[in-house]
Amino acid sequence: MGLIKLENIRVYAYHGCLKEETIIGSDYRVDLDVKGDLKLSTQTDDLKDTIDYVLLNNIVKEEMSQASKLLETVAQRILNRIFKEALKVDKVTVSISKINPPIGGDVEMVTIKMTKRRKK
Repeated sequence: MGLIKLENIRVYAYHGCLKEETIIGSDYRVDLDVKGDLKLSTQTDDLKDTIDYVLLNNIVKEEMSQASKLLETVAQRILNRIFKEALKVDKVTVSISKINPPIGGDVEMVTIKMTKRRKK
């Protein structure tokens, strides 16, 4: 078992329950922890035998570009696509942070974190 981390994927997106958030948008940070069997790739040195982090990054960017009211909805879409498209993945944790959320206080970011495991 191995771990691939994509940290601080920065995107600008239009998520939120307030109408202004869907018009103005805001900055987001996405982090992925992806676990899977990396043993074969250490022997073959071949991309097809590992978890492609370019694919993971593209999934995050594409799903973040689809506006949603809740970050939980976006996180679930990211998890579902990773398990559908990256067959070597066994477990994923995704964290999505809204930078400077409009919640009436001095808050750097608000983060949701969700985990999914592949059913055997």
